[in-house]
Amino acid sequence: MTVHPVTSTYRLQLRPDGPTLHDARDLVDYLHELGVSHLYLSPVLTAVNGSEHGYDVTDPTVVSEALGGRDALVALVAALRERGMGVVVDLVPNHVGVARAEQNRWWWDVLRGGRRSPYASWFDIDWEQGRFAVPVLGDDGTDALRLDTDGTEPMLAYHELRFPVAPGTEGTDGEGTDVADVHARQAYELVHWRSGRVGYRRFFTIDSLAALRQEDPVVFDATHREPASWFAEDLVDGLRVDHPDGLADPAGYLTRLRTLLGPERWLVVEKILTPGEQLDPALPVDGTTGYDALAEFGGVFLDPAGAEPLAQLHREFTGNAGDAEYLADAERTTKREVLWSGLKPEVDRLVAAIRRDTGTTTDTAPLTDAAIEVLTRIPTYRTDYGANAGVLATAVGAATDARPDMTRALSAVTEAVLANGEAAVRLQQVCGAATAKAVEDRLFYRTARLISLQEVGGDPGRFAVPVPQFHLMQAERAVRWPASMTTLSTHDTKRGEDVRARIGVLSQVPDAWARSVRQWEEIAPSPDPATGLFLWQTMFGVWPTDGEPTSLLRRRLHEYTTKAVREAGVHTDWASVNEEYERLVHEWIDTVLRGPVSRSMSALVRRLAIHGRIDSVGQKLLQLTGPGIPDVYQGTEVWEDSLVDPDNRRPIGYGTRRKLLTTVDPLTAVDEATKMLVVRESLRLRRERPWSFVGGSYHPVLAEGPSAHHLVGFARGDDVIAVAARLTVSHAERRWTDTVLPLARGRWTNRLTGVTVEGTAELTTLLERRPVALLTRD
Repeated sequence: MTVHPVTSTYRLQLRPDGPTLHDARDLVDYLHELGVSHLYLSPVLTAVNGSEHGYDVTDPTVVSEALGGRDALVALVAALRERGMGVVVDLVPNHVGVARAEQNRWWWDVLRGGRRSPYASWFDIDWEQGRFAVPVLGDDGTDALRLDTDGTEPMLAYHELRFPVAPGTEGTDGEGTDVADVHARQAYELVHWRSGRVGYRRFFTIDSLAALRQEDPVVFDATHREPASWFAEDLVDGLRVDHPDGLADPAGYLTRLRTLLGPERWLVVEKILTPGEQLDPALPVDGTTGYDALAEFGGVFLDPAGAEPLAQLHREFTGNAGDAEYLADAERTTKREVLWSGLKPEVDRLVAAIRRDTGTTTDTAPLTDAAIEVLTRIPTYRTDYGANAGVLATAVGAATDARPDMTRALSAVTEAVLANGEAAVRLQQVCGAATAKAVEDRLFYRTARLISLQEVGGDPGRFAVPVPQFHLMQAERAVRWPASMTTLSTHDTKRGEDVRARIGVLSQVPDAWARSVRQWEEIAPSPDPATGLFLWQTMFGVWPTDGEPTSLLRRRLHEYTTKAVREAGVHTDWASVNEEYERLVHEWIDTVLRGPVSRSMSALVRRLAIHGRIDSVGQKLLQLTGPGIPDVYQGTEVWEDSLVDPDNRRPIGYGTRRKLLTTVDPLTAVDEATKMLVVRESLRLRRERPWSFVGGSYHPVLAEGPSAHHLVGFARGDDVIAVAARLTVSHAERRWTDTVLPLARGRWTNRLTGVTVEGTAELTTLLERRPVALLTRD
C-alpha cells in the first residue's frame, strides 16, 4: 500500500454539467503548480439524475457515469500520481436520494415489496404505521394519481413521479381499475408534502433523502463495496465523512470504516463542534472538516470594541442586543419551533420508542413535551460522545428545574435513555437535526449583530477571538489534532471567506456603520428592521468596489434574499410562502440597488474594501500555514464573493486563474494577485517542508512597539514564520513606526516579497508592500 501524505487539499464540486472527473483531470497540472497535495472531490457515487451536489446518492455501489464513471476516476488518480499527488473523496453514509424512486433500486424494491423486500431493513422505516407515509403529493392530492401501464410493469403515476405497484395489486386492467384501490393496497401511502406525516427517517427535514441503517453490517458492506475497492486498489488516500451524527452509532461506524481504510489513510468527519465542545479523542479519525478552525481564523481579526455599539444598533432595530444571553434563549425558541413542525415526525417516533422501551403509562402529550424540553436544552449535536459526558444529565436537570410539572414524563425520558435501546438512539439523532435546523438554518438568519459570525459551528455570542486565546487554540490543534482539516469556505458555509472578512471590518467602524444604516433606512426603509439589518450587511459584503452592481449580482442577491427570509421563518417560510411580504422585500432590494442609497453604499465600500482584503488575505495565510491540513475551496485562491449554496457552487473560471498563477510574482504582484500569491507560496512551502507543519511545533511570535497588537503571527517548526496585520482601520495612519519583530538567528526570506531580513525586522520594511509576510529561514 502506498499512501501519499496529505499536506493540503483543494475541494472540487463535481457536477454532470462540469466539472466532471474528466474536467478534474485537466486541472491536475494547475493544482500541482498551485502547491496542492490532494484533490478533494465532492461525492462521486451515482446520484439523482442531474444532481448539482452529489449528496443525493441513488446507487452507492457505482461511480457516477454522469461524472465520468470509474474509468475516469482511475485516470484522474493516475494523472495525480504522476505528479506525486493524490485524491480524497467525500462519502455520504447517512442517507440516499429517493426524489425519483425509479432511480434508486433499493428504495423502489421496498416500495414495491414492503416488509417482504430484502432491503426493507436497510432503511429506517416506521413499520409501526402499517403503510408508511411518503410525502410527495401537492394540493391536487391523490385525485391526480393514475395507473401507468405503458412500461414493463404497472406503476402509480403522479405527474412526472413514478411509484411501483406490488404484484397482484394492480387490478384486472387499466380501464376499469380504481386507482385509489390500487394505491390503498400498497405498502406505502402517498401523502401531501405538508401533511406532517413521514414514514422514514430523513436527513434533517428533507423528504427526498431517506436514511440508511449503517449499524447493520449488511448495509455497511453493501454501501461500502465500491469505496473498499478504492483502498484495495490504492486509488484513494483519504475520506471525508458526511454527517456522521445522523447515524445510530457514529463511533461504531467510524471504527468499521477505519478498519476498511487501514491506519495510514486520512479520515476526517463533518463533526460540527458547538461552542466549547471538543472532538472525542477516542474516535479513530484524524479530525473534523474544519468549521471550528474557520471561526478561530476569522475571529482573531475582529475588534472586540465593536461589540457593544453593534449590539446597541441591533437593539434599536430588533429590541434585543443579539448577544450571548439573547442567543441562548432564542436557540431554545427556534428548537421548539422546528421540533414541533418540520421535525415532528422524528419526535413522534422518539416518543413511541420511549413508550416501548419503558412501558410507561404516561400519556403521549406530556411525553412529547418532556422530550422536546430536553432537546431544546442540549447545546451539542449529540451527547453520547465521551467528550460530552454530563451534557445530557445537565439538560435533563435544567428541564426539570424549568418545568417541575413534567417530572414524571422527564423520568420516563431518563429511563428510556438508560435502557440504551431504540429511544436512546433516536434521541441522539433528533438532537443533531434540531441543532442544525434551529440554529444554522433558522436562528442564524434571524439575528444580525455581526452576520460574519453566523457560520456553521460558529458562536455569534462570542464577538472576537483575543490573540492569546487564538494562540492557545492553534497550539492545542498542533498537539492534539495535527492532521485535522482546516477551512475558510465550504459548500455549506453561509457566505464565502472574502465576504465574511469584509463584513467583519464593521467591527472596527461600528459607529460609522450605524450612522450609515440609519441614514439608509430613512431613505429606503426595509420591510422590517431585523431583516433589513441582516440584508444591509449582506449587501455590504458583496457590493462591487467599482460601485456598479451587475445584473448577475442583482439576480444573485434576489435569490439569496428569498432563501434568507424563508430560512428565518418569521414572515415567510418554505412551507407557507408569504408572497406579499416577499414582494415587498424584493422591491426594497431593487430600491437599494438602483436608488440614492447605492451611491452611499458604494462610498462606504470604497473606503473599507481594502481592509476587508487585508483581513481576508491575513486569515488565508494563517489558515494555510497553521496547524492542521488546510483545504482551499474551489476558486478561493483569488478574491470572490460567494454567498450560501447554490451560489457557492457556481462554475469557476480556471482560465483566468491559470494565467494569474503563472504570472504572479512576489516582486510585482499587486492587490488582485496578492491572494493567489499567498495561496501558492503557502501551499508550495507546505509541500517543500512538510516536517515544519504536520507534526511540527507551534509558537506565537510577538511584535514589540506601539503597534504590536496590530500583528498576529506564529512560527512553525524552527524555519517558518507567518504574520498578518489586523485591525487596520485605526492603524492606517500610524503605520508600523517603531514596531519590530524579533527573529531567531539566521537569514530569513519573505516569500511574498523576496525581502531578506536578519535579527530584528522593522515592520515598516517587512510589511511595506503587503499586509502579510511568510518567512523561511535559509
